[in-house]
Amino acid sequence: MIGSVTDEAPEAPGPEDDKIITLARAARARVAAAEGAAVRDETGRTYAAAAVALPSLRLSALQLAVAMAVSSGASSLEAAALVSDGAAPDPADLAAVRELGPAAVVFHAAPDGTVLASLHP
Repeated sequence: MIGSVTDEAPEAPGPEDDKIITLARAARARVAAAEGAAVRDETGRTYAAAAVALPSLRLSALQLAVAMAVSSGASSLEAAALVSDGAAPDPADLAAVRELGPAAVVFHAAPDGTVLASLHP
């Protein structure tokens, strides 16, 4: 299973999780993208991205944030955040996170930062 959603009340994010949610919100707002994402690697470094929709290249915000972490030498992820109006993260996005961070929690938040769901492996 790629991820399971928590019960009715999503897990409350800690201070470091709040940081990646804020970074994801800022990435989304900066370019008025449909979604923004951020991930935190095993050393605490963070990577934020917005969705890319070019005629020749399409990447979701979460896929791009994971790619940025990998290209910077990250060997694992601790957590990820996706900010969007969508009902849930795309399974392909969760698969990208799980490939590098099998135990990482994924926070799905609304554009105002309200955590809608916490997804665990």
